[in-house]
Amino acid sequence: MGGTAKINNLTCGEGQPLLVVAGPCVIENLDLTLSIAAELKEMAERLPIQLVFKASFDKANRTSGSAFRGLGIDDGLRVLDEVRRQFDVPVTTDIHESNQAAKVGEVCDLLQIPAFLARQTDLLLAAANTGKAVNVKKGQFMAPWDMKHVVAKLQEAGNPNVMLTERGTFFGYGRLVNDMRALIEMGALGVPVIYDATHSVQEPGGLGAATGGNRAMVPPMARAAAAVGIDGLFFETHPSPDQSPSDGPNMVPLAEAEKLLRQVLAVRDAVSQNQ
Repeated sequence: MGGTAKINNLTCGEGQPLLVVAGPCVIENLDLTLSIAAELKEMAERLPIQLVFKASFDKANRTSGSAFRGLGIDDGLRVLDEVRRQFDVPVTTDIHESNQAAKVGEVCDLLQIPAFLARQTDLLLAAANTGKAVNVKKGQFMAPWDMKHVVAKLQEAGNPNVMLTERGTFFGYGRLVNDMRALIEMGALGVPVIYDATHSVQEPGGLGAATGGNRAMVPPMARAAAAVGIDGLFFETHPSPDQSPSDGPNMVPLAEAEKLLRQVLAVRDAVSQNQ
């Protein structure tokens, strides 16, 4: 697609193995998080992928104020540090406020900027100043070409390790669609592009006091993105998505994650062999 970005000893970008950013939506507890990480690590050892483990310590943009948000930054980072230590994989999480960046950067190898906050200059600069790689999700309200300003803010702050993620665009109320041209257009900005297969099938506010979604659409959308061309795939996964306190309707059941990855890799390989 575009350029390359370093995440510790991993390289995401053209000519590199597929970067897979995966894990549960929110950190519920240590044991569950470790068990998910263990299964993903085993998949990564069987497949030609590069794994980054993702989980959020705080879901700061829940639909309802009474919804479960996570363990908080201190307990959440302790869990992510344990994943990093036990499984020797890079870890990432969202930051929502500038004052979180430095603390998160002490543990995480990649900082993620949520889509709703993609234009927040102070947040972007704080993330860039940690020296860690930064992945910014394209705002649901933004044109892909406008992400050039996001890239410029990060690079002008001295951080060359920038990635962009496509996660759908608002289509009326409560629906998202993917314009696959966005993958190409953001890749033209000279940075790696990741496709977020699970948030792209969200239905914001679709359950009234919570976000809905349709996980059955994740595999076909992920295959389509791979056919267009992606440097990485993001998806959230859980052993029992319907029991997850956040984003259950659009999460991939953990038992189906390897099948999804094999399909995406097959499409990606087919495209590369015929270029």
